[in-house]
Amino acid sequence: MLLGDKNAIVYGASGAIGGAVAQAFAKEGARVFLAGRTRAALETVAEKIRTSGGVADVATVDVLDEGAVEVHADAVVRDAGSIDVSFNAISLPQTGIQGTRLIDLPAEDFDLPISTYPKANFLTARAAGRRMSGQGSGVILTITASPSRTAVPLMGGMAPAWAAVESLSRGLAAELGPQGVRVVCLNAAGMPETSQLTEVYGLHANAYGISRDVFEARMAERTLRKKLPTVAEIADVAVFVASDRAAAMTGAIANLSGGMIAD
Repeated sequence: MLLGDKNAIVYGASGAIGGAVAQAFAKEGARVFLAGRTRAALETVAEKIRTSGGVADVATVDVLDEGAVEVHADAVVRDAGSIDVSFNAISLPQTGIQGTRLIDLPAEDFDLPISTYPKANFLTARAAGRRMSGQGSGVILTITASPSRTAVPLMGGMAPAWAAVESLSRGLAAELGPQGVRVVCLNAAGMPETSQLTEVYGLHANAYGISRDVFEARMAERTLRKKLPTVAEIADVAVFVASDRAAAMTGAIANLSGGMIAD
């Protein structure tokens, strides 16, 4: 198993991506600590993991609460002995954030993702990095989306927020590398089977006066393989990057855009 004997925290674990990655981690042998704001939703993911023979623990954690993040990280170390993988998959509802031109966007709506995503990733990565650097090993994963590096209209503050998370990831990699800690950001194109992308594609389609299906087809056409990535594909890469087989990879933005971005 790629992640045997590893302990992984997944923040935002009740979401489509966080839940899929948590299950993939558990399938590969990791003990998974599911963190988020809604315990009932986390328990649903935990039950799927346990039913499949995996080990999952659940904790209600507000990732914007510095103290709560640190207390939870301490609890994981006390219980499991280490934090080997940390993955932040938190997200916000996108209505009111995307689908409006920047010049028409209220300042508070522009600011919401910028004040949420970078701070949340900073707090969770800092908590993991402090403990990983002491043990001399660990992997911190973040996730962003293709508009961080492309010119996409109607994204509001999301593209700047994602760009900030990528910059944060590189900085953490530079600082933590000498202590044996790797930091990798997964940059994905939209995964249309998720409820969030259903919402997002609807917002953009409405802005253009087209159907959601037409907008999704346009997005798929922008990729080199003419199809958008799936949640399962993202989870598979997350497992590999978190494993020792990716030991030489750090400070990287892993391109999971299907060729929407060509590096």
